[in-house]
Amino acid sequence: MDRTEKRDFVAHLAAVFADTSFVLVAQNKGLTVAQVDDLRNKMRAAGATYKVAKNRLATLALDGTRFQGVAPLLKGPTALAWSVDPVAVAKTAVEFAKGNDKFVILGGALGVQTLSTDGVKALAELPSLETLRAQLLGLIQTPATRIAGVLQAPGSQLARVFSAYAKKDEDEAQAA
Repeated sequence: MDRTEKRDFVAHLAAVFADTSFVLVAQNKGLTVAQVDDLRNKMRAAGATYKVAKNRLATLALDGTRFQGVAPLLKGPTALAWSVDPVAVAKTAVEFAKGNDKFVILGGALGVQTLSTDGVKALAELPSLETLRAQLLGLIQTPATRIAGVLQAPGSQLARVFSAYAKKDEDEAQAA
């Protein structure tokens, strides 16, 4: 990689870091090409990107971004993963790490907050962004549904009372 390519790569990574919400740092020493391809495919399916980058170039790209707190983790053979949905990256990485001892999660950053390995694992336990959105929408809609039910209840009860009086009057008229 010549200087121009390195400069372009750093600029590309910096642009990616500006548009993402979560960055994961992992150690990938000893993974086979097939294992790395498998991990990349799983990350891609989760809407994430997994990239092995030179530590110096990654550090340059991280400087000045909200993720610069993960720069000290870039020692040895490391890789970066990122996504707009932080839970998707964390879940995919944690699941992959369970099956591969050579893949070690070093930490990550969620915005300006730097996360340890335990923090990333805790993030993986959360529901996905889509699930959280659905739950939030359900919580917002539930009170509206209840209010509509409460508002409709007196009207329907009143209609039943009128119907009962009408039926009673009909029964009395038929009996007489």
